[in-house]
Amino acid sequence: MAPIIVVIALFQILVLKQPFPELFSVLMGLGLVIVGLALFVVGLDMGLFPLGETLAEEFARKGSLFWLLLFSFALGFGTTVAEPALIAVTREGARAVAEAGLIDNSPAVILRYALHVRLTVAFSVGAAIVLGVLRILRGWPLPILIVGGYILIMVMTLFAPDEIVGLAYDLGGVTTSTVTVPLVTALGVGLARTIRGRDPLTDGFGLIALASLTPMFLVMVFGLFVH
Repeated sequence: MAPIIVVIALFQILVLKQPFPELFSVLMGLGLVIVGLALFVVGLDMGLFPLGETLAEEFARKGSLFWLLLFSFALGFGTTVAEPALIAVTREGARAVAEAGLIDNSPAVILRYALHVRLTVAFSVGAAIVLGVLRILRGWPLPILIVGGYILIMVMTLFAPDEIVGLAYDLGGVTTSTVTVPLVTALGVGLARTIRGRDPLTDGFGLIALASLTPMFLVMVFGLFVH
C-alpha cells in the first residue's frame, strides 16, 4: 500500500494543494485495507493454493479425463460468476447500454442484461480453463494459442457492435481477479507437477492468460446476437 499512499498524498498536497477530506475516515479505511490484504494473502497460502493443487493432483492420479475437464470447467465458471469485480462491471455496462437506448431502461431489463453478460463471461472462462488443462496434458505450445486467440479477437472487433467492444475488452481483465487467479494458478501448477514430463514453470502457467482472452471474444459474439 505504501506506493499508493505516497502517490495520492503527493498529488493531494503538492498538486491540488488541498487538505484530505475526512482524513480520519480515510486513515481508518486504509488501515482496514492493509489488514484485509494481509489476511487475504495469508488465506491464499493456507487454503486456496494448497486446495487447488491437491484437487488437481488427485484428479490427475485418478486418470479420468472427463472428470478432470468437468472439474476444470466448473472451477472456472464458479469462481468467475461470483467475482465481485465482474458483477460491478456488468451492472455498469448494462446501465450504459440502457442509457444508449440499446435496451429498455428498466431495472428488470438492466439486471437481466447484466446477468446474461456475466454468464457469458463465466462460461468463456470455464471453456478457457478446459483448453488450458488440455494444453498441459497434450503439451500444446502456449504462444500459438495466445497469438491465434488474439487474431480471432482482432477479427471479431471489426464485426462486433461498437457499443460492446470496449466492455468486452474490459471484461477480459476483470475475470482475472481475487478468487479466480489463485485457484486457477494452483490447478495448473498442480497438474504440471503430477504429470510426468511436464515442468510446473513452463507448463503450469498460462491458464490466466487464456481466461482473460476468451471473455473478450465471446462477449463480442454476445453483442452480435443481442445488438
